Amino acid sequence: MSKKIITKKSEQFLSTYLNNASPTGFESSGQKLWMEYLKPYVDKFETDAYGTAVGIINPEAPFRVVIEAHADEISWFVHYITKDGFVYVRRNGGSDHQIAPSKRVNIHTKKGIVKAVFGWPAIHTRNEKEEAPTLKNICLDLGCSTSEEVAELGVHVGCVITYEDEFMVLNKTRYVGRALDNRMGGFMIAEVARLLKENDVKLPYGLYIVNAVQEEVGLRGAEMIANRIKPNVAIVTDVCHDTQTPMINKIEQGDLTGGKGPVLTYGPAVHNKLLDHIITTAEKEKIAFQRAAASRATGTDTDAFAYSNDGVPSALISLPLRYMHTTVEMCHKDDVEGTISLIYASLKRLKPTQSFSYFD
Repeated sequence: MSKKIITKKSEQFLSTYLNNASPTGFESSGQKLWMEYLKPYVDKFETDAYGTAVGIINPEAPFRVVIEAHADEISWFVHYITKDGFVYVRRNGGSDHQIAPSKRVNIHTKKGIVKAVFGWPAIHTRNEKEEAPTLKNICLDLGCSTSEEVAELGVHVGCVITYEDEFMVLNKTRYVGRALDNRMGGFMIAEVARLLKENDVKLPYGLYIVNAVQEEVGLRGAEMIANRIKPNVAIVTDVCHDTQTPMINKIEQGDLTGGKGPVLTYGPAVHNKLLDHIITTAEKEKIAFQRAAASRATGTDTDAFAYSNDGVPSALISLPLRYMHTTVEMCHKDDVEGTISLIYASLKRLKPTQSFSYFD
C-alpha cells in the first residue's frame, strides 16, 4: 500500500459528502451518496428502518466484524414562529448557540430549501452590558414580515435547519467544514473498504461497514444496528478534541495534537485485548498514534456496541478535531490517512480464531 492513501477521486467524494446536509433524523440523502461511493467495494448492502446503512463484505461468514462511524450532523428545528415572521429554534443534537449569530442557514421544507440568516443586533444598538447569544434571543430572519409569509414558503414548526458553510482545504494540510463530526468517519471507513478491494485482500470473516444514524442524540442508530448485526468485534471511529488551540485546558481535556496521529482511547467500554491488538498493529506498521482516557463513557457509538447483545469487544479510534460542533471543524490530512491505515492494518491482522476472553 502506497504512503499516499487519499486519491483525487476519493477527495472529491469527501467534498460532495460533506457539503450535503445530513441532519440527525434526516440522514437519507447523505446515506445514498455514501452507498453509491461504497458500492464497488462491497458484496451487498443492508439498511434499517431509521436509515443506518451497512456495506457488507463476505456476508455469509459466521464471524462478524464491524467498522463504524456515524452519519448525522448537528442541526436546529423550527420551534416558534412570531407574528412578525421571525423564527426561534430548538436544538437537534448538540448545536452551539454561541456561533449562530450572523450565520446563513438552509431550512429544509417539502417545497425545497428556504434561505435564512441568524440575525443579531448591530454593535451600535447593543447596551454597554451585552447579552450573550442564547436560545432565548437567537432567531432566524427569512426576509418575511408576517407568520403567513413564512407559511407560504413552506416553513412550519418541525422543519430542520442546517448551516450552509462548505468544505475547504487550508494550507494544503487541513480539511475544514461543518459535519466533519462525523462524516469524516464515514469517509474513512469507506476508504478502508476501497483499499481492501483494490489490494485484493481476502478477509477470513464478514466485514460490516456501518454508517449509523442518530449518534448526536444518544447513540441511537448504533444501538439499533448492533442488535441487528450481532457482531463479534466492533471498531468505531469518531472525533475527539485537538487541544492545541487557544482557550482549551489540557488538564481537563488532555494533550492531543492534530497531525500526530489517530487517538486510541482507554475506558471501561473499550476492550483491552482489542485495544492491544490495534496498538500492536500500529507499532508493527509504524503508524503514529496518541492516547486518551475516557471517564465513565466514551460518549461515542463505541458504548452502544460494547454494551449491546451479550457484550461486544469494542475499541475506539478517534480523529483529533479542532472547533467541534462549529461550521469550521478542522482536522489534519495526516491523521485521516493514519486512521484509515490503522483500521485497514488492524483488520488484516485480525483472525476469527482470536480469543477476546480476559480469562484465556
